[in-house]
Amino acid sequence: MTIANGHKNDRKSSEIKTNSQNGISGLPASVVVFCSAVLCFVNSYDGDFVFDDSEAVENNQDLLLSTPLMSLFQHDFWGKKLGNHSHKSYRPLTVLTFRWNYWFAGGLHPSGFHLVNIILHGLVSALLLPVFQLILDPLFLRCCSSSSTQIFFPKRVPVTVFLCTLLFAVHPVHTESVAGIVGRADLLCAIFFILSFLIYVKGCCSDESNNKIGTSLQWILFSMLLCCLATFSKELGITVIGICSAFDILYICEIDIGSLFGLDRLRPGSENLSLTHRNGMSVKDRDNKVWLKFVVIRHVILLASALILLTVRWQVMGSSPPTFQVFDNPHSFVNGSLLRAINYNYLYAINAWILVCPTWLCFDWSMGCVPTINSLSDPRLIAVLALWLVVLLLAWVCLCSQDVHTRRALTMGVAFIIIPFLPASNLLFRVGFVIAERVLYLSSAGFCIIVAFGFEKLSTTRAARQVAVVAFASLLAIFISRSFQRSNDWRSGIVLFKSATKVCPLNAKVHYNIAKITSEMDGGSLEQIIAHYKHAIELSPKYDQAMNNLANILKDQGQEREAEKLLDTAITISPDFAAAWMNRGIVKAALLKYEEAEYSYKQALRCRRNYPDCYYNLGNLYVETNHSQSALDAFLNATRQRPTHWNSWNNAIILLDNLGYYEKAAKMGEAALKVLPNQPNVLFSLANVLGKAEKWEESERVFLHTIKVNPSHVGAHLNLGVLYHRWGKLKEAEQGYKKALLLDPNNRSALENYNMLKGRLKGS
Repeated sequence: MTIANGHKNDRKSSEIKTNSQNGISGLPASVVVFCSAVLCFVNSYDGDFVFDDSEAVENNQDLLLSTPLMSLFQHDFWGKKLGNHSHKSYRPLTVLTFRWNYWFAGGLHPSGFHLVNIILHGLVSALLLPVFQLILDPLFLRCCSSSSTQIFFPKRVPVTVFLCTLLFAVHPVHTESVAGIVGRADLLCAIFFILSFLIYVKGCCSDESNNKIGTSLQWILFSMLLCCLATFSKELGITVIGICSAFDILYICEIDIGSLFGLDRLRPGSENLSLTHRNGMSVKDRDNKVWLKFVVIRHVILLASALILLTVRWQVMGSSPPTFQVFDNPHSFVNGSLLRAINYNYLYAINAWILVCPTWLCFDWSMGCVPTINSLSDPRLIAVLALWLVVLLLAWVCLCSQDVHTRRALTMGVAFIIIPFLPASNLLFRVGFVIAERVLYLSSAGFCIIVAFGFEKLSTTRAARQVAVVAFASLLAIFISRSFQRSNDWRSGIVLFKSATKVCPLNAKVHYNIAKITSEMDGGSLEQIIAHYKHAIELSPKYDQAMNNLANILKDQGQEREAEKLLDTAITISPDFAAAWMNRGIVKAALLKYEEAEYSYKQALRCRRNYPDCYYNLGNLYVETNHSQSALDAFLNATRQRPTHWNSWNNAIILLDNLGYYEKAAKMGEAALKVLPNQPNVLFSLANVLGKAEKWEESERVFLHTIKVNPSHVGAHLNLGVLYHRWGKLKEAEQGYKKALLLDPNNRSALENYNMLKGRLKGS
């Protein structure tokens, strides 16, 4: 259904001309932009899973085809239930594309995930061409009114629009969104965001038969559906509603915001202007106010869509916001409204600087990376003042410039910076980060609009244009070089984390991640690992995760006392830290503090009910304290929660074996082999039980299967020899002992048994 606004364009479509006639053909421009976007970040295609990728992709059970598809819509971005402990990032469409990646590649192969991200960024960049042309080409909207496809596929693109899009395509601030797989959320959101905007504009330019600016409810509603898809890709997708509203007011309705507040009197030569009426309406609408009815209809749809999405989102979150700790976003915990506002503005200044000069790029800006401002004498207030000076200058030009095109284009540029950034601003709600480059993905479009518009304004003469072209080309070259360098950093976790030490040396998380990934590498220096963990704790004395990891290393080094102190501190800081409670139990047991160990394990299970490793360790504690039935129950609980937990199966078999319950131990072993048919330790334990029960043939069969699975299993060869020895098959026993000694010449049991066998053979 199309509703005409009631005013005709002054020219026929065949007579409409735009400033793009001297520009570039639309298709080649899109191809160049797409290729530039891809080439800038293509060197990240063979990168690893780094940083948040491990939780969002590698450890996310929602990617597995065995997980019901509906689980994606019941879990958060990390595959966790949307409960009180969730970050409540609800992005089911993004997780769905991860699942498709997993299915198509047949597993977790990072290159496939990276290639999709790179291609998506190319598509986003190409889709922005018509968006930038709508804003920077003052007559392009009329062409869209007269052509059904022009809005999506411009025939020609002005040089300014092309350069603006090219600047977006190569901006280094996009590296995190493109090279980091979790950045898929920003890329998908951007695609639906842009399509929603273009469809909305199409819905306002739909009456082709009468060459009128019209309102098509079908297109507007379709735009809101795309807005919903953008929001379910990433939360900030809802902000496209604000962008649509701003464009509607400025370009569709041609309302002059400055004139509404009487600021037109401040414009140079305002008394001679006839473009804009004093009430903020264009002259063509001075005597025709029917437009007001239709702009109200469109904005009612926008408002209703926003309210519905917010309501759904609130219900999904369980009607409560996520909870964040001080170290996640210390600036939002600063005492005093004034100081907190100053801290927020300082963060805005850093975000603005990253857009202008992306030399400071870091995978994480929390935990001391940006110290809080706690005094009005802090010299960093200069950055806040500089930010507001720029903001006021931009506001002056947006409202008071004599040129209507300048006012509209710059206002839309500012809107593109601010509106998509609002969810990350801490103004609406507390966010769980200090600065995140990925949230600037869409906001950078506004920065590109302002820069490109400045290029156009500077190109007033031929000489000035030459200087502007050289300057813009230099900027592009710098950005391309920086993007290529930065995307190379994201290929490897250790390189990424070490690069952060140059930007945020005071960030405890940087040192934590360096220590963690170094510990996972072959040949990693233990001294460096410990040093980085200790430095992380020095920088952030309440860093419970660093304490937990460092305690595990010290425990393995025999420094149980030091590990005990760290874990005691960690659980004091985070009473619900299940892993710390479990590790504390292990350390307490090693120190023979059995009651404290049992209490720690039970606290860990209180914090995390599904915790098979904890049940396993609790079972070991009960074995040490001779509580056999409790130990068996604990091992069985572990196997119920994780049927593939072979350590628990194995220890349960050994426990029953030691108690002389051979029949029960054999049944336990058979149950384990149904789940783990080729687990050598379980096979070995079962074979021993059968041998003790004098079930020679069955024991032989299981021993031989163990050796088939693991030919270098010394114990299997040795005990098979013992089995044959007891069975009276002395030649076979000799072969078993010889094989065991061949694998381990210093095996004392094998030597003793072999010598005993030789004596028996001589005697016979």
